[in-house]
Amino acid sequence: MDDVKTPATVDYARAEPAGEGHKSLEGMHASVPVPKPSAGFWSQYRAFAGPALLVSVGYMDPGNWATDLQGGAKYKYGLLWVVALSSLMAIVLQVCSARLGVVTGKDLAQACRDYYPRWSRWPNWLGCELAIMACDLAEVLGSAVAIKLLFGIPLIWAVIITALDVLILLSLQSKGMRFIEAFILVLVVTIGACYFVEIFVLPQTRPSFSEMGHALARPGFREAGMLYVAIGIIGATVMPHNLYLHSALVQTRKFQQDEPSIRRAIQLNTIDSIFALSIAFFVNASIMVLAAITFYGKESVTLASGQVIHFGDDWIQEAYLTLAPLLNTTAASLLFAVALLASGQSSTVTGTLAGQIVMEGFMHWRIRPWVRRMVTRLLAIVPAVLVIAIKGDDAVNDLLTLSQVVLGIQLPLAMIPLLQFTSSRVRMGKFANGKFLLAAGWTSCALITSLDVYLLGGMLWGWVKGA
Repeated sequence: MDDVKTPATVDYARAEPAGEGHKSLEGMHASVPVPKPSAGFWSQYRAFAGPALLVSVGYMDPGNWATDLQGGAKYKYGLLWVVALSSLMAIVLQVCSARLGVVTGKDLAQACRDYYPRWSRWPNWLGCELAIMACDLAEVLGSAVAIKLLFGIPLIWAVIITALDVLILLSLQSKGMRFIEAFILVLVVTIGACYFVEIFVLPQTRPSFSEMGHALARPGFREAGMLYVAIGIIGATVMPHNLYLHSALVQTRKFQQDEPSIRRAIQLNTIDSIFALSIAFFVNASIMVLAAITFYGKESVTLASGQVIHFGDDWIQEAYLTLAPLLNTTAASLLFAVALLASGQSSTVTGTLAGQIVMEGFMHWRIRPWVRRMVTRLLAIVPAVLVIAIKGDDAVNDLLTLSQVVLGIQLPLAMIPLLQFTSSRVRMGKFANGKFLLAAGWTSCALITSLDVYLLGGMLWGWVKGA
């Protein structure tokens, strides 16, 4: 069937029904009206803005916090350029994901189902589900740590409390896509505001912008151990479920299928991706800068109670416990915990949407949202509760590391199909990736995959030696 399609045909990519009639996020599919291409830029951009914001929260989730805190504490501003590079690669991949959804009318899961052999559906779906569970584990731990820090609740009970966020998601989905986007916007603004106050308002944490600019302009690995931390930063940045998610979210916009409308939708989603992921970059950079100012050159801190906190085991909890005494203000730790809670909650909403997309896209199974959410959350909570009960609160860092390992394994299985489809003239016609996206996309894929393999090898070797 593909052989008879011609790139000159306007609706070439949509000649096959998307997923045999199954639509991505069917209840919200094409639910947001957009003006005609002749309308003004701002009126159109307002209509298209939103999907990339939901995707961006995956780039500032608790998994990113640990690597950013470690990078800033150990090497000050030396790895800021790695945060910038990983953000650029994320923008390239998310632009490709949005492009796939706009042009073909399929999300990445549907495209894999329709364009790959039937036998690949089960392993692809199971791999995606495993990655989403791993990601959800990171969000559970991030939210639970924030609840523990804010309210003094034991970590194991805080983990159990996170199961209640299913009620938040149910209420959001019943109000439509625009309401979900508004909710996530509030959480992202909360994260950004907390870090703005931490860095620009508190007098103890104002950074040296000239030193930061110098570090950005001189990339390199000038100290021992920088490469390993850099790999961790890149590995924690691009989430595989985001590539499935973005290709579905762009289809919530009700745009025309003529060539000018498709071209305009691609342009506006590209701008939206650049803007939203730039926000994620500034948040990640702020985390690293805060760690650089506060922890660089220190190995431990003695609290007023006499407790000695040694840095390097669990950066998230250590940062909360030591920010207040180091900066001489309780606001520093409070803002940190509030931002962490907002990060965990925003990421868990988008992770659930991604789970719905991959299940329906690969397998054409539909279950009630609350059932889907509860199953996913239980699969993350049960192992977390068991490990914490056995090993104690110190297990948090090990669990976060495990989640990043699983995500690293799954990531190439999402990136390679995405770039293969969006680079194909048969699938995309005249909207196939141009030379820049081809080069940038496959270079990003090769770099991320090779670094993930290197990082995974190092982790596995460490576990073997420690066994």
